[in-house]
Amino acid sequence: MLKLSLPLRLQLSLVIVIGAAFLKYEAWYWLAAYASIALIWTVLLRAPLPQLTGLLGTELIFLSLMALPLGWERASFLLVRSLVCLLTMNSFLLTLPPHSFGIALKALPVPGGLKQSLLLAGQYLEILLAEVQRMQRAAQLRGINGPGGWLRYASAAMIGSLYLRSLERAERVYAAMVVRGYTGELPVDSTLTTKERMILFAACAITASLTVASHL
Repeated sequence: MLKLSLPLRLQLSLVIVIGAAFLKYEAWYWLAAYASIALIWTVLLRAPLPQLTGLLGTELIFLSLMALPLGWERASFLLVRSLVCLLTMNSFLLTLPPHSFGIALKALPVPGGLKQSLLLAGQYLEILLAEVQRMQRAAQLRGINGPGGWLRYASAAMIGSLYLRSLERAERVYAAMVVRGYTGELPVDSTLTTKERMILFAACAITASLTVASHL
């Protein structure tokens, strides 16, 4: 795994996602550059491929249902751009130590209310990933192997169940956090070093250049 602090890994992931999100529509060459960056990021973080592909497959099923009514050309660009963003963030989340998202989030320069929303979203994603892994094990026990079989299994029978089960677990987790004294802030301190700030600045400069160039 890449030897970077949790806050820096989160901020670099967000820089890639935000840059890709602001690309000009149909800027395929610049989107390909972002796709290369996302793949390199995934390799550097050493994200577990079986979990990553299973999670991406489930998320893309949801996205395709929303994007395809927009037309094939527009939907294809939106889906590829979404795949780049999901690949980046899922690689980060899959390589986080358990329950450490709040530590990574602490140094993010955003308002406290937004940090709380992001923390709860991160906790939900951890729960969603756990449910996806349980679904994969259930599919394997039923003799459904390989990415194609897993996606057919998920799309045909389990999307609604996945949402309901993960939502119920998320509510229970939040209730347990409140009982243990959670008030929206975590008692941790996490700041970037000078070297990490330079790395972050360089990443911002590169992604800003790519995004601005797509609009020229």
